[in-house]
Amino acid sequence: MSEEIQSGSSTEDLDGQTVKGSVDPNTNVDELRSNINAKLENPLRGFTTRELAAKGEAYCRDNGISDEEDIRAFRLGAVIAQNFELYADCEGLTPDENDALESEIEHKWRQPWYLWLIVILCSICAAVQGMDETVVNGAQIFYSIQFGIGNKTSSRDSWLVGLVNSAPYLCCALIGCWLTVPMNKYLGRRGTVFWTCVISAVACFAQAFTNNWWGMFVARFVLGFGIGPKSATVPIYAAECAPPKIRGALVMQWQMWTAFGIMLGFVADLAFYHVPDRSGIIGLNWRLMMGSAMFPAVIVCCFVFMCPESPRWYMSKNRHQKAYQSMCSLRYNKIQAARDIFYMHTLLEIEKETMVLKKNPILELIKVPRNRRAFQASEIVMFMQQFCGVNVIAYYSSEIFLESGFDEIRALSASLGFGIINFLFALPAVWTIDRFGRRNLLLTTFPIMSLCLFFTGFSFWIPEGSTAKVACIALGIYIFGIFYSPGPGPVPFTYSAEAYPLYIRPLGMSCATATTWFFNFVLSITWPSLLKAFKPQGAFSWYACWNIIGFLGVLFFVPETKGRSLEELDQVFSVRTRDHAAYGARQVGYFINRYILRKDVEPEDLYALKEVEHRPDSYQTEKPTDPVERV
Repeated sequence: MSEEIQSGSSTEDLDGQTVKGSVDPNTNVDELRSNINAKLENPLRGFTTRELAAKGEAYCRDNGISDEEDIRAFRLGAVIAQNFELYADCEGLTPDENDALESEIEHKWRQPWYLWLIVILCSICAAVQGMDETVVNGAQIFYSIQFGIGNKTSSRDSWLVGLVNSAPYLCCALIGCWLTVPMNKYLGRRGTVFWTCVISAVACFAQAFTNNWWGMFVARFVLGFGIGPKSATVPIYAAECAPPKIRGALVMQWQMWTAFGIMLGFVADLAFYHVPDRSGIIGLNWRLMMGSAMFPAVIVCCFVFMCPESPRWYMSKNRHQKAYQSMCSLRYNKIQAARDIFYMHTLLEIEKETMVLKKNPILELIKVPRNRRAFQASEIVMFMQQFCGVNVIAYYSSEIFLESGFDEIRALSASLGFGIINFLFALPAVWTIDRFGRRNLLLTTFPIMSLCLFFTGFSFWIPEGSTAKVACIALGIYIFGIFYSPGPGPVPFTYSAEAYPLYIRPLGMSCATATTWFFNFVLSITWPSLLKAFKPQGAFSWYACWNIIGFLGVLFFVPETKGRSLEELDQVFSVRTRDHAAYGARQVGYFINRYILRKDVEPEDLYALKEVEHRPDSYQTEKPTDPVERV
């Protein structure tokens, strides 16, 4: 085997078999797909230490890495890549290398400065996103009147206010999200982050100088070109640079610091509220509110290129030396960098195999049962991230509190309270999402959020001037935020990123991102008119009902993905929809028996298998579940 590697006359697949040029036309394509997903569990399984070392050396030779120290690192790194935690069995490690490998397990948060710089960069990008979304909350109190669209009894004005507020999300859904792939391809992760933040800064600056509603609409529409690609790129950038042990936690920072940015938006609204007009400038206070969101974006632009580029992006461009240099800056020791680069290269080789199989990705997404079920579940959670009603509060909470009887300054203060709650209760999400599971978090939070919205809406029937009225409305909104932050807030993006097989994942994530921004747009544009037509009681009850629908959608159609390998997820999404729906219905009976009637019953495991198997029909034919003991 090592002789074939050194000669370069053939390419080996991950089972040690020789593959020349392309896939055999007689190969069963569906079986090959299934094998590829199986390999992802451990693509280096089965190789001897000698074979792995030879592969590491061959990688250096093929990609122009000639330094003897680096070649040695790749020989050892390839061996360690077979099992990251069995590094002690690898002979030839120096004490420093052994200490570095031990430290990443025992002290996983002890990381090089450049990695933390990327974390800071991604966190500020998320804050940019959050501020872009919420500074309009307080500013619209003033500019809607100045622009002549502030008459709450006018249908025209209600729709125009909604249109202006929702403009960025319309752009994201129609254009912005679909620019993610080309921007990343040609600009890289850092370049995409830089230009999207430039767009965000310019758009925020333009918003501060508009003098009519259509000028504000155009400026905010342009803002969508910054929001859309940035929202998809930053989590990818963090994931590609982070060590495996803390990758999930670092990717989750996006949601947490977006919540922080949402809070900063409310802070800006309150801070600039009392700024008077000067030198003939009308509306200086709301102009400062809208313009303030540009400053985090400018900060990102100033230091983004101090961060190393994603090693995976360099490798996708066949710039392997640059990828290795970048990874060396993100790890304490070269042995860690060589190990991660070699493992990444191995996975990319699998991706190349899958690319041979692509014919029509859209048809693959819809017609293949396993993919269709992943798409169905992903779209449900992405849709419900918006239609749970959270951004009604994020964008219009000041107007809601004004309607409840607050004065303007108290309304802005109450909105800030919601922002603080949204941030603080997003902090535990890093822990809860893997401990309790994605599906369980949604099934727990949707019913409580529904009750909170019913309570908030019905509180508007309390007589005007009563302290109880404003207290109950604020309480309902705050409790809603407490349960949204660890549930429908972080779950949808995480779920969508892991549900799809590798070869269809980019398209699946593009659809997921476009879905959440499109329904964000729908929510934003319709709320003023919904509030006018149905009053607060009916408008809040509308979204309360959607939370009940979301609960049922998750119960019947969204499998759990927590703690499962890629092999096991292939098995999970191969279960027929009707079987999973029946399982969801039986879970209701289990809950009643276990927690209400206090019976000693065991939960059913729909995917209980002694051994996970891959079969070709996982992709093309419906596979019924095996009989299981039912509670």
